[in-house]
Amino acid sequence: MAAVAEVLSTVASRPDPRGCDLPTCPVCADSMVAAEASAYLHDNVISYLWTCDTCGYGFVTKHSVKRFACN
Repeated sequence: MAAVAEVLSTVASRPDPRGCDLPTCPVCADSMVAAEASAYLHDNVISYLWTCDTCGYGFVTKHSVKRFACN
């Protein structure tokens, strides 16, 4: 089965996303628990590949990560 992928931009309402901020499938509204893959892109941006277990729809989210100062 071929999966369709779409890039969706995400903006976190809080600095640190939590479990309640996990995406739902835009096609069938099923809950998504874990990303299928992730990749560090550049400038503290992480990309996540999500694939719905129910309908097979795939999409990508991108998140910016803040750097913390080490003391």
